Order: sequence, then structure tokens, then C-alpha cells
Amino acid sequence: MNLKSKKVLVATVVVGLILPLATFAQFGGVVFDPTNYNNALLRYYQLEQQLTQLRNTYTQIVAEYNLAQQMARSIPNMPERYLAQFSPWHLANAADVYSNTGTWISGVNSGTVPTILSGYQQATSELLQYTSGHLGLLSPSDLARAKAQYASVELADGANTLGMATIGSLRSSTQNIDQRLATLEQDSLSADPSMNTEIGVLNKVNAAGVLGVRTSEDTNKLLVALLEQQTVANKQLRDQQTNAINAEILRQAQLQGAMNEVLGGFGQDVSNYQIP
Repeated sequence: MNLKSKKVLVATVVVGLILPLATFAQFGGVVFDPTNYNNALLRYYQLEQQLTQLRNTYTQIVAEYNLAQQMARSIPNMPERYLAQFSPWHLANAADVYSNTGTWISGVNSGTVPTILSGYQQATSELLQYTSGHLGLLSPSDLARAKAQYASVELADGANTLGMATIGSLRSSTQNIDQRLATLEQDSLSADPSMNTEIGVLNKVNAAGVLGVRTSEDTNKLLVALLEQQTVANKQLRDQQTNAINAEILRQAQLQGAMNEVLGGFGQDVSNYQIP
């Protein structure tokens, strides 16, 4: 058999082997493909990993949901547990037998400055003024002392009226502040879910902080008024002590001058005395 005949025989055999396989696959047979098999295994592994991740995510979401539910539970019966009663502010009151205290009371309850000044003048003794003739009769030291005492009374009047205005301003705003505090208290103790959202709670915290700052500011105003009155009182005490010291110094100087005059005259008399 020559070479050409051999090639024809091999080709015939290969075609004979391939044709049955192709015919078998065409009519429902299975052909194994390693590449597709590897791809299928890879996709299966990936799906398995995704399923594991989904299970972990689900477990985490359930845990977060349970925690959120637990954190969202409010304390039952909040008003019965925490609602407290506080002493209310009382308006000033006093008898007005001689019709000279009513305006004072109205001023310290309202904080109106003209009413306060008028009421203070009606309820206090009038401070007269020195005439130029009276001041001209005083020595320089007595004139300075009189002016200092006069200034003490004027400063005391200013501090007293300022204190009255501060007290009146606090009293006049009490009703409004009490209403705001009552509203804040009601919202804080409310079981309404809309009042207990995260933003709602933060809003109430901010409102409480602002009210606290405002209250501290009013307290500072009152303390300043008290400090001013104390400063004037210290000034009056200082004037009294200064006047006492000056009076003692003046007495000592006058006593020394009188003693020198008496002793000097006595010595001159003794020197001039002659025994008859």
C-alpha cells in the first residue's frame, strides 16, 4: 500500500469515528466540556459565598432591629414617676394705710421703671438740698463730709431702684417662663412617639439648655443688683468710719492746741509772777 492509499484510509477512519459522536450529540446525547464544567463549579462556589454573606447580613440586621426596638422602649407612667410640684412665685403685697406703698408694690410686680421711681419717692423720706448759703457756712472738712454723706444717700437710692426694677422684671416674666417650663415638662414626660424621636429628644434638650441659660442670666442680674446695694452699704460704712477717724484726729489736734495754749500761758504767768 502506497503512501497515498494510507492517508485515505486514516481519513476514512477519523471521519467514521467523528460522525457517530456528532450524530449522538445532535439527537440528545451528552458531550463533556471541561471549561463549562469549571465555570459551573466557580459560579456554584460564588453563589455559596453569597448565601453565607446574606445569612450573616440577615443575622446582623435582626440584631440591630432588636437593639433599636429595645432602645425605642420608653419608661412607662412617666408623669406618675417623675412629675413634681414646685413652689410658685408670689407677687409682692403690703398694706397701704396712708396711700404711699401701692405704687411701690405695683412697680416691684411689673418692673416698670417710672412706676418704680414714683413708688420709691412716695414711700421714702424726701432728701432736701443744701442751699449755697448753708454750704458757705461750713468749713472745708465739714463741707466734704456733708457732700460724701449726701452722695451715699443718692447712691443708695439708685441701687435700691435698680434692685426693684430687677425684681419686678423677674416677677413680670415668671408667668411666661412657667408656661414654657410646663410645656417642656409635658413634652418630656409624654409617651407620644412623635415626641420621643431622636430629633425630638435633641430639640427638648436644646430647649432645656436655653431655658437654663436664661434662668442663669436672670440670677446674675439679681446678684448684680444685690452686689450694688452691698457696695453702697460698704461705702456708707466707710464714710462713717472715716468721719469717726477724722473727728478723733480733729479732737486730738484741738486738744493739743488747747493744752499748748493753757500750758504756755501758765508758764508765762509763772515767769512774770513776782513775790511782793
